[in-house]
Amino acid sequence: MRPGLAWRLARRDLRGAIGSFRVFLLCLTLGVAAIAAVGTVRTAISEGLSREASRILGGDAEIRFTYRFATDAERAFIEAQSVRLSEIVDFRSMIRRDDGTEGRSLVQVKGVDDAYPLVGAVTLDPPMPLADAFAGSDGLPGLLAAPELFDRLGVDVGAQVALGTQSFVLMARIAEEPDSMGGGFGFGPRVITTRANLADSGLLAPGTLFDSAYRMVLPPQTDLDALRDTAESRFPDTGLRWTDRRNGTPGLSRFVDRMGAFLVLVGLAGLAVGGIGVAAAVRTYLDTRIETIATLKTLGATGSMIFLIYGMQIGLLAVIGVGLGLILGYGLPALLAPFLADRLPVPALFGLYPVPLAEAALYGLLAAALFSVWPLARARDTRAAALFRDLVAPGRVWPRWPVLATVAALAVGFVAVAALLSGLPRLAFWTGLGIALVLLILLVAALGLRRLAARLARGRAARGAPLWRQGLAALGGAGSEAVPVILSLGLGLTVLSTIVQIDRNFRQIIDGQLPEIAPAFFFLDIQPDQMPEFLDRATALNGGDRIETAPMLRGVITRINDRPAAEVAGEHWVLRGDRGITYAATPPTGTEITAGAWWDADHDGPPQMSFAAEEAEELGLSLGDRITVNVLGRDLTAEVTSFRTVDFGDMGINFVMIVDPKALAGAPHTAIATVYADAEAEAPLLRDLTGRFPNVTGIGVRAAMDRVGDALAALAAGTSWGASVTLLTGFVVLIGAAAAGERRRTYEAAILKTLGAQRRQILAGLALRSALLGAAAGLVAVLAGSIAAWAVMTFVMDGDFVPALGPAGLVILGGALANLAAGLGFAWRPLSARPARILRARD
Repeated sequence: MRPGLAWRLARRDLRGAIGSFRVFLLCLTLGVAAIAAVGTVRTAISEGLSREASRILGGDAEIRFTYRFATDAERAFIEAQSVRLSEIVDFRSMIRRDDGTEGRSLVQVKGVDDAYPLVGAVTLDPPMPLADAFAGSDGLPGLLAAPELFDRLGVDVGAQVALGTQSFVLMARIAEEPDSMGGGFGFGPRVITTRANLADSGLLAPGTLFDSAYRMVLPPQTDLDALRDTAESRFPDTGLRWTDRRNGTPGLSRFVDRMGAFLVLVGLAGLAVGGIGVAAAVRTYLDTRIETIATLKTLGATGSMIFLIYGMQIGLLAVIGVGLGLILGYGLPALLAPFLADRLPVPALFGLYPVPLAEAALYGLLAAALFSVWPLARARDTRAAALFRDLVAPGRVWPRWPVLATVAALAVGFVAVAALLSGLPRLAFWTGLGIALVLLILLVAALGLRRLAARLARGRAARGAPLWRQGLAALGGAGSEAVPVILSLGLGLTVLSTIVQIDRNFRQIIDGQLPEIAPAFFFLDIQPDQMPEFLDRATALNGGDRIETAPMLRGVITRINDRPAAEVAGEHWVLRGDRGITYAATPPTGTEITAGAWWDADHDGPPQMSFAAEEAEELGLSLGDRITVNVLGRDLTAEVTSFRTVDFGDMGINFVMIVDPKALAGAPHTAIATVYADAEAEAPLLRDLTGRFPNVTGIGVRAAMDRVGDALAALAAGTSWGASVTLLTGFVVLIGAAAAGERRRTYEAAILKTLGAQRRQILAGLALRSALLGAAAGLVAVLAGSIAAWAVMTFVMDGDFVPALGPAGLVILGGALANLAAGLGFAWRPLSARPARILRARD
């Protein structure tokens, strides 16, 4: 083999042939651009979060406690490490107008000290010093609120409101809160005041639900790892949670990374669609070079030389396509940076980041290789005589096993790279497997459609309908476009169909099933002495529906069998943060114990615990294991004596952990209640109960689900943008398939004109053929998308799946219209060509 000679021949043969690779270049460019753009934006957000980490966190480091303040020893340690220190308390509560009129809202309350904020500044409208705002007016302390709260309550600056048993005056709107993203998910607008102003509100009584945070500005050379280890070793198993500026928003960072990785995987589906276009473009180009290849082989060129010549051409064009994709993938975010930076809910630092571009380039080159090897092998392995015969009747050549092994290795490598780079190996694996299965289903459907069309064209039903017979015969013939059209359009529509069906099922759960099973309200922080009157009033107001109550504490699982919990069970959600814990002498109504036994009602021995069965299996727990939970700064170690079924989907009172009453005897706590009520009773019930018990917080389930629905809509919208790139790539492949078949359709139109067919009849036949192909692709996509959506809802979301017929019909219609548009776009030349010239050229 002579690479120099191969390169010279490749260069010469490629002159003037770039136009044949338009679809090839477009497919690679779009796929690589989508992945590069998503990676660039994700990296920009990660860099922005890193740059603003101290401002978002509110300091260099933070130590947080659940439902308690730091002890004197803990406070002294924190002060000794800090240059400056700020204490924050955060909780949710109900706010109401204090002028005798209606108007109330759930709010997220932040109580601060004089040192707040350590980093950044709070901007107010109207502008004023923070100290003056907290001082208030007319003898009442001041309160700052997010702008939406003013709209909810229908008030303006200067209005009086009440939090718990304390009245406040609204001094200003919060225009900017520097640490707003560090507070996590909240169910209501933010309000800020001082902790001293909350002293008489009754909202920070023993047992109430709140978080305290101690934010520190540290000396410049502080070793954060060493300080964290010192804090955790000095105060082990106290529920202390450490966060520092390196990962000030772990939940947000994790969401950004996972959402970005998910969108990259959606982009890989687009690249797979583009790969079909790559394969079709390479095959079409090599078909136009049959004479050249046959001549070279006749003159003594080996199959390896042919493979090298055209492999060099494809490799060069792949590098060009990937390069164009990288330019577009970087250029679009850079061009839109000012627009995106102002509208993204997180800080973003746009720039040139090599890593996401290198990842996109790797994906593009792997895709080009994966989808080019097969047609290149066909050209290499076909004998010269067969190549000359291909000028008359194209033949099929099945590649030898080394080629099949190479294709399989490239496919496995593609999925392995996606698993490694995305950080979501399981999702990457299932995405790759899903794409492969969908492509297989589409291929079988395309071949089945060709066979069915050929049979119908010869059947009795088509004899009296020449238009149908012509269209069916073209679909079932040797040069049918069924395979590339159904593969390219079908995969893109499958991605869209899956997203639409999952989104619709989520919305049906929220809008349809939820009112039948969910309570109207959760009420938190009910003091034990308030419970009898609370139950009486709620029973009188809720229309006779049921009320459920339970003692409520929160705790952090710190150890399993005397080993750190994270070492035993990793990053399971039960171990992240605090979890609800309650006590009960007897099993709650409806409890289904799956293993073990409940303790005696008068149990007076060592603490015992009942654990949720599904979560216990995921954590690897067994009966007899010892669980240590830090509750209010004290360790509670209990033996697991039973597992029980817990259905968190019913939105009722559910706890992962229940212990015997003696285990928590004397621990200060409040109660939680769920109240089921008719829709018309909801507003009076909330108004009466929160008015009578100002310290009690009522959370409307419908409002909470609306927020979940909004988040779901944003997620579906972002994913749909990723799917749109897949659809656009599929449309490019459609155009390429239509362009590749233009010569054949021109000859076909010439024959039909010679036999007396009119232009409108030929056009109708082309339109019918295109519409049938598009509708078939849409139908298969709906079936494949429904299977994928069913799998996600059943195995990932543990929910029921209901087919969405309306969106399914739109997908089928969209497929038909897309392919019709692509087909008709290349119908003008076949219709306008003169039959005599076309037929003489084929002699």
